[in-house]
Amino acid sequence: MPGLLRGVARTAVVAGTASAVAGRVQRRQAAKFADRDAQTAADRNQAYQEDMAQTQPPVAAPVAAAPAPQPQADLVSQLRDLAQLRDDGILTQEEFDAQKAKVLAQ
Repeated sequence: MPGLLRGVARTAVVAGTASAVAGRVQRRQAAKFADRDAQTAADRNQAYQEDMAQTQPPVAAPVAAAPAPQPQADLVSQLRDLAQLRDDGILTQEEFDAQKAKVLAQ
């Protein structure tokens, strides 16, 4: 019986060692493949960014347009609004004259 027990114990030790080694190898390979996959993804992302930079047309600087002169109708409408405010009693004659001078000075 002692020989049988020794054989079973030896088998258990060998199986446990083999299982531990296999687990360690599996973890090492998984880490290696994860690093390789991450590097591949980074290379693809960099290539995509470079491709997008080459295919996008250059952005032209905006050209500043000269300010358009205010139309005469706008001046007239502002004066009409001021006159309406004066007639409604919201502005005094002095305030109306001051605002009118500002509008005409523009």
